[in-house]
Amino acid sequence: MAKRGGFPGGGMPGNMANLMKQAQKMQRQMEEQAKELEAKEFTATAGGGAVEVTVSGKREVTKVTLAEEVVDPDDIEMLEDLIVAAMNEALRQVDAESTSAMSKLTGGMPGMF
Repeated sequence: MAKRGGFPGGGMPGNMANLMKQAQKMQRQMEEQAKELEAKEFTATAGGGAVEVTVSGKREVTKVTLAEEVVDPDDIEMLEDLIVAAMNEALRQVDAESTSAMSKLTGGMPGMF
């Protein structure tokens, strides 16, 4: 009588070892992608280019450039809004790049990024 529930030829341990190797390879690739992302800069503008914000892949603001005409002491609120808009767009670019890079690695596997 044949054993039930077994894996013929011990196939499962070999498959498990192969799966672990693939997982380790994917982890290394993800770490490399993260390092590459951190080295990149993302720039966004608002107000027709009057405000420009640059952020790193680490999500840190590295530069803010303001056009002289947007600096109006009587309308600080508009300048604040333009800075926030440019920062949010630059951060969206970081997120989009990160998501794109990770989906390439995971091949669109469900539950992965």
